[in-house]
Amino acid sequence: MRRLAREREVYFNAGRDSSDFLKNARSPKLLTPLVNQSNDSLASHARTGCLVSKVSIKPEILRWARQRADIPVAALRRDFSKYEKWERGEDRPTLKQLEKLAKRTYTPLGYFFLPKPPEERLPIPDFRTLPDREVRAPSPNLLESIQSMQRRQSWMREYLIEEGQEPLGFLASAKLSDEPEQVVPRIRSALGLPENWAARHPTWTEALHGLRLAAENARVLPMFNGVVGNNTRRKLSVEEFRGFVLIDEYAPLIFVNAADAKAAQMFTLTHELAHLWIGKAGVFNLRRLQPADDPVEQFCDRVAAEFLAPAETMRTHWPEARLSDDPFQTLARRFKVSPLVIARRALDLQLIPKAQFSSFYRDYMESEKRRAASRSDGGDFYATHNVRVGRRFSEAVIRSAREDRILYREAYQLTGLAGKTFDEFAKRLEAERP
Repeated sequence: MRRLAREREVYFNAGRDSSDFLKNARSPKLLTPLVNQSNDSLASHARTGCLVSKVSIKPEILRWARQRADIPVAALRRDFSKYEKWERGEDRPTLKQLEKLAKRTYTPLGYFFLPKPPEERLPIPDFRTLPDREVRAPSPNLLESIQSMQRRQSWMREYLIEEGQEPLGFLASAKLSDEPEQVVPRIRSALGLPENWAARHPTWTEALHGLRLAAENARVLPMFNGVVGNNTRRKLSVEEFRGFVLIDEYAPLIFVNAADAKAAQMFTLTHELAHLWIGKAGVFNLRRLQPADDPVEQFCDRVAAEFLAPAETMRTHWPEARLSDDPFQTLARRFKVSPLVIARRALDLQLIPKAQFSSFYRDYMESEKRRAASRSDGGDFYATHNVRVGRRFSEAVIRSAREDRILYREAYQLTGLAGKTFDEFAKRLEAERP
């Protein structure tokens, strides 16, 4: 009985499609608690696939699932003509309809059979802020993104231990009382970067790419994605979060919301690196690139700012730059960071008033939105996926599958690719290997 309950739990907690559950369940008994009908009738339906009997679902659960996914009733009515009756308790869906609704609302099927809506909480500390109100419950997109990264991190940790790797020494090596000027050189050293590392790149976008690779070479798992997995219909919200950090002494993982402007991604990435040095996991939104009123966030913010634009150098060049037509762009070219980062640093150092920064931030982000909207959604899928998953992680999974250490099915799940697409991705990684 415990095995049956565990198998059911694995499918539901992973948010798997219940059609997979029905096909893979070893016994019709697994379906027993799901529908309000006799065991004999249920077993017959499970064997024949004719799951047409209606299921008893509490209306408040349906309402919770819809609101959780931020879907209006009218949108669901197009797919489910009787949906409003379901919410009012005047009618009930079939199991097949419930499967479809679970997909539509990104809700694990098992949640619909709970006696009351679950209270979903983030599995990591929440450093997000919103103006004049509390942060709302995490969206399905954020929760699934964190859970997916946790599975990757857990797998990579076991892989590295089996490979005989030692724990990373820089995790939690800094204290909140340390000055940024003390911490930044240690971060650069661990990443193998010289003091003027950014200046060696022709543009700040190339510097961002170089910083991501340096983090990866230091055994950090940096993953940039603007959607849930590879589902381009499920875009991540920058207003909800800009990134999150998962701490592990073998496989620390940092996730950057790639739906954000690239100009802001550099600050997010550096901010997350600082989280590793202080050894604190968390999710944050850095509203207007400002940290939450929390000692950890304040510390990481100061370290990130010093890493990208050292205070002493910034103060030295500001008097000349401020005389130019665009002082932020002038210094951005010098430091190889985005103008947005320079504006933020100028605010930190009290070189500009907050009103000037707020105005620049608003105009810059609006300009970035227009620029992003004018760009095509096309591009090299495999290059994009390499950034989403990371080279080190991908190569470890591919190697393990080829050596029969894991099933290809697990490799497909870990990378989000399958079949010929997985093979082509592996082929391209090998071709690009230095």
